[in-house]
Amino acid sequence: MKLNTIQPADGARADRKRVGRGIGSGFGKTCGRGHKGQKSRAGGFHKVGFEGGQMPLQRRLPKRGFKSMTNDRNVEVRLSEIAALPLGEIDLLTLKQTNLVSQRALSAKVVLSGEITRPVVLKGVGATAGARAAIEAAGGSVAE
Repeated sequence: MKLNTIQPADGARADRKRVGRGIGSGFGKTCGRGHKGQKSRAGGFHKVGFEGGQMPLQRRLPKRGFKSMTNDRNVEVRLSEIAALPLGEIDLLTLKQTNLVSQRALSAKVVLSGEITRPVVLKGVGATAGARAAIEAAGGSVAE
């Protein structure tokens, strides 16, 4: 096999449709477009979703739902991750510096997952009721 002998398999490539080349071609006169109407004309296209003046489907149906842009910037931190930190006072900046939360995070909340034995002070970081109780039972505090 040589590069100059390579050709597609039989039937793999159809001949292009030569329209407007006489009645014998099968695509003469109207060139396969039929008679009259918007699609028979040059430039006869329409906007996506246009239904000929009828109220289009995307406008007939009610709007529904909402996706918050800031939802992924409010993060959760496990109590066991807080317990693993060698710090006594924890705020959002220290969580970012220790890579527990993303640098893009706007707020953080501690959830009750794991246990804590030493006292820690949370400042500017939220906590669920269970996590708050566990922190306070270990001698720490949560300052909002």
